[in-house]
Amino acid sequence: MIRNCPICKRPVDSDRNRDFPFCSERCRLLDLGAWSSEKYVVSEPIFDEEELDGAGRKTVILKLPERDDS
Repeated sequence: MIRNCPICKRPVDSDRNRDFPFCSERCRLLDLGAWSSEKYVVSEPIFDEEELDGAGRKTVILKLPERDDS
């Protein structure tokens, strides 16, 4: 799959470049730096927090077999 690097806009092939979707480690680190300096932000929540309050939490208890450490 060929896409443009989100930082420098050069074409990048996902089959050939280990830094995909970035064209290089430099662009990957520039993107990471932008996130860590809060240059990028998520403008709106993905879900409505009020809906989560009514949903409640569920606890799942798994019964695992005993380990024999001998």
